[in-house]
Amino acid sequence: MAGGPAGSARVHLGPAVAPGEAGPARFVTEIYEAFDAGAALALAGAADRFYRTPGGEGYDVTLDALAARLRAAGFGHEESLELEFLEYEMDDPAWTPLAARVVLHVEGAEPVTLHAFSESHEVDRVMLPINTPAANVEGPPVFSLDEVEPGTVLVMDAAPSKSILARAERRGAVAVLSSALFSFSVDPTGAERHLDAVLFTKVEPGTSIPVATISARSHERIRAAASSPASTPASEGPRVRVALMSEVRFGGRTARVLKATIVGAGRADEVVAIVSHAQEPGAGDNASGIAGMTESACTLARLLREERLERPARTIVFVWGDEMSQTHVFLDSTERRVIAGISADMLGQSPERTGAIALLERSPDPGALQPLPPDEHTPWGAAEVDERDIRPSGVALIARIALSDVGRRVGGWRTSENPWEGGSDHDVFLERRIPAVLIWHFTDFTYHTSLDRMEMLDGEELRRTCTAVLATALALADSRPGDLERYLASNELERNLRRGAAEAASEPELAARWDEWCLGTERWLRDLCSVE
Repeated sequence: MAGGPAGSARVHLGPAVAPGEAGPARFVTEIYEAFDAGAALALAGAADRFYRTPGGEGYDVTLDALAARLRAAGFGHEESLELEFLEYEMDDPAWTPLAARVVLHVEGAEPVTLHAFSESHEVDRVMLPINTPAANVEGPPVFSLDEVEPGTVLVMDAAPSKSILARAERRGAVAVLSSALFSFSVDPTGAERHLDAVLFTKVEPGTSIPVATISARSHERIRAAASSPASTPASEGPRVRVALMSEVRFGGRTARVLKATIVGAGRADEVVAIVSHAQEPGAGDNASGIAGMTESACTLARLLREERLERPARTIVFVWGDEMSQTHVFLDSTERRVIAGISADMLGQSPERTGAIALLERSPDPGALQPLPPDEHTPWGAAEVDERDIRPSGVALIARIALSDVGRRVGGWRTSENPWEGGSDHDVFLERRIPAVLIWHFTDFTYHTSLDRMEMLDGEELRRTCTAVLATALALADSRPGDLERYLASNELERNLRRGAAEAASEPELAARWDEWCLGTERWLRDLCSVE
């Protein structure tokens, strides 16, 4: 694996970048010094108090808080700083969890509440999968589909898939409890915190059987109680029962997207878009992203007002809303031409506490077809890629340079990158043939669990990552001929690395693909940096 320029701290576990002060480096110091990590964390903390589903109360309150922060920074009432809410109709009604409890009843003992919440800020708020119905049911636990009989509660470690839920309901189960986790949801510190994690997930709209997620420890507690000799069913009925009580609210189908725009100074009809999704109830995923990008927009507005930076030639648009949908809504509503997109997701996780590091996920390139060192996929896993999906651009290269420039600014920062895997808003841009990347943190063992809370965030990590995102966007929006030399030199470093890896693996066709990619990237970069 290659690092930064000779003599510098190793700052990026990926292709090397050419040294210099052009491109993202023109913006890094000003952004980094102006970014208020404390304000960003405070905003993330405010968002983290709410369970945020599109069209739900917590989602709307959060978007309103972001809008208030942006207005205070000048958006919506200062020249060239626009602020707008976009509305759209969702396919399914809004869903909000209100309260839930899972209680273990053992004859002769006091009932034990295994998981519960009644306020949106409580840890177990994720125990009800999105779209699950309300419940007030109770029954003896069973631990496989084959054991399900009318009136029982299925307790399993599998994910609550549509087929499993349908089979359990047909056999008469009154509820399903799942202790499923991802294979990578293992505490990297060895403290086994993941055994107390409750998975955040969803079930299909219209699901009629009640579902809840529980921790591995709770699963084992239920199993131990059910397998105890004292729990053997007597003639009067089972001595161990599990109860699920829950309240949910289904609402309307209208949802909102928040858009803040910094209008370009010379090529305002061309746009660089940064999107960050507000739904999902985690602190890392994605209170950190929406708060970080809100503070980034405010930071940039302040730097422009104080004339510490010049207004970029192209327009920069920040978007907050429901993942994927927000990008479709934005692209359908804008009359400007979007030249690049950045998905800003999971920006603030503490590497020490979660095991996650800042990553750049590239758009589909030859590495997505066949990864060779230094590339490797994350535990999220490779996605299917067709050669027709491979369209060269320099967006990933510029983002790589930005990560490296931030690393040099702070004296070393461990970052990396991965081939395209998909799953966030960058896919929407790519589907519309707009080059895009994802900047995120992984592997985070708290991902989509009840453990993804504010104590897992780090203000300095959020500051660094947001600096890299915003520097990437500015380098794209305010590209200049003087940037091109550094970009082309970095492109050549990547070409040599990729060709060397392919030749070492006896893969001449892959080497040729990388040659073609880098040639296309060179053409794209020359066009980006041209002066009209």
